[in-house]
Amino acid sequence: MGKGRIGILGGTFNPVHYGHLRVSEEVRERIGLEKILFIPSGNPPLKDLELASAEYRHEMTRLAIASNPSFEISDIECKKTGKSYTVDTLIALREMHPGKKFYFILGIDAFLDIPLWYHPERLMELTHFVVVSRPGFSFMRLSSRVAVDAEAFSALESGHLNVYRTVLENGGEVFLMNVTPLDISATVIRRLVKQGMSIKYLLPESVESFIISHNLYKEGSDHL
Repeated sequence: MGKGRIGILGGTFNPVHYGHLRVSEEVRERIGLEKILFIPSGNPPLKDLELASAEYRHEMTRLAIASNPSFEISDIECKKTGKSYTVDTLIALREMHPGKKFYFILGIDAFLDIPLWYHPERLMELTHFVVVSRPGFSFMRLSSRVAVDAEAFSALESGHLNVYRTVLENGGEVFLMNVTPLDISATVIRRLVKQGMSIKYLLPESVESFIISHNLYKEGSDHL
């Protein structure tokens, strides 16, 4: 099932948590993808965060996905010394995996921000998209970007429709998809660590243990 179709989930993963993992599993299953490729960012151009090192974020992500044979990780951005642009990553991935179709997974808010990304027109040519629901964001906000009839928008908003497929002007596929609303935030996880509070059940135990053993995100540490 899904042979030749690869989902891509990029992010800082600072740290990776159950929200990332559950969304990826639901997308893989519902869209019918061969696998999901997790790509921790190295030095993301639109983020202004104090990040744990790329090496640590890559290792936390590797630990988090280890039990799922349909999940893989790539260090394509972590090992870059300069800025990591999604368009460059996709060009490289297409060269590495000829004949594969890529489906870039992102939230409604991120999809709306694509015009602010590096070479957005080229980006839209390189991949298909899976736009997933996000707490506080309505699918109706996409009406100026994707062709969806009002009835389908209404069904998505009400939760009566889980997945809707449409096509962009360039022929690229866009799947709009309702996912389980796990409103877990990496920002909140880091804040809890700083406050000395539990982060149990927000992320895999292996990631929690890594954070504790490497003293990540604590006040005064090198990794906020």
